[in-house]
Amino acid sequence: MSNNFETLAIRSQIERTQYLEHSSPLYLTSSFVFEDAEDMRASFSEEKERNLYSRFSNPNTSEFVDKICKLEGAEDGYAFATGMAAIFSTFSALLNAGDHIVSSRSVFGSTHSLFTKYFPKWNIETSYFKVNEVFKIESLIQSNTKILYAESPTNPGVDIIDLEVLALIAKKHKLLLIIDNCFATPYLQQPIQYGADLVIHSATKLIDGQGRVLGGITVGKKELIREIYLFSRNTGPALSPFNAWVLSKSLETLSVRVDRHCDNALRVAEFLEYHDQVNWVKYPFLKSHPQHEVAKKQMKLGGNIIAFEVKGGIEAGRKFLDRIQMASLSANLGDTRTIVTHPASTTHSKLSEEDRLEVGITDGLVRTSIGLENVEDIIQDLDQALRA
Repeated sequence: MSNNFETLAIRSQIERTQYLEHSSPLYLTSSFVFEDAEDMRASFSEEKERNLYSRFSNPNTSEFVDKICKLEGAEDGYAFATGMAAIFSTFSALLNAGDHIVSSRSVFGSTHSLFTKYFPKWNIETSYFKVNEVFKIESLIQSNTKILYAESPTNPGVDIIDLEVLALIAKKHKLLLIIDNCFATPYLQQPIQYGADLVIHSATKLIDGQGRVLGGITVGKKELIREIYLFSRNTGPALSPFNAWVLSKSLETLSVRVDRHCDNALRVAEFLEYHDQVNWVKYPFLKSHPQHEVAKKQMKLGGNIIAFEVKGGIEAGRKFLDRIQMASLSANLGDTRTIVTHPASTTHSKLSEEDRLEVGITDGLVRTSIGLENVEDIIQDLDQALRA
């Protein structure tokens, strides 16, 4: 089969049944039967590879995992009920009490909560570096550090971290490099190509792309996935077969959707950059982005997320949301529908101003997930909300 992204995303599928269906069927079953006692014994002893129970594996989840592995250049993977289930299970499977994580400070809020509120219960500590201070990473590494972790692009500030630099540091200090690739998807960026050991996705976002289902996945080195699989087999965060089927079908249109998302986002970013009610705009493929050259090196296009700051602080950000007419006010992203959020008054409102600024969230910051509507309609809606 061709190794071209679009062909792999469409043509990688489970074997057809006796009905020779063109589209992969749904396997809505909790368990699978065995031919006889010997078949059952050999299956549970793992002498033969087959489906036993849908918490372990299912043809639909296997197809989804296989596709992501091919698209990311990974050896193996495991699919989860949500992106956060993927993050929690991946770290829990690979860490022991007393281990240490070095992470970018600019991570998803729930990931930050894991690192600061829950993992310390098991004596697992985290040290943070700022996205513009990668040179400080080595000073944070301890004798018990096991994982180096980052998102790129980051949420919600849309900063870019040089994956090659992270990989060099991880290799030098014998750390596992784990990258959250949710904002980029496998279509725009393949962190394994730059030295990552594992890649995590919230498939809820651009991979689904239509706000329908939840899902997550971790792919990478086979021996690491084996540990994650064993942990997850016992703790039960598995992706449902139906959601796996939806996500696998979604991958068939990922490239054409993301191309349009990126085209729209660049047009909107260029418009906002010269708007008199906007202080600044951050979009990876704008030349004004501080890590523009790194983004061009490791990403095919700039993604669909734009961060910009409205003039007037928190109150101006709230008024901007109230004036939006077409775009959605939602905490999701990567949808066909354009979505706007104002983190300082919503998702990050419980943080102090100092803590928000540490991750690049200013009072007037707006995160926009650019959808697939006509780009002129998106621009018109943002413009009228800014000018109202």
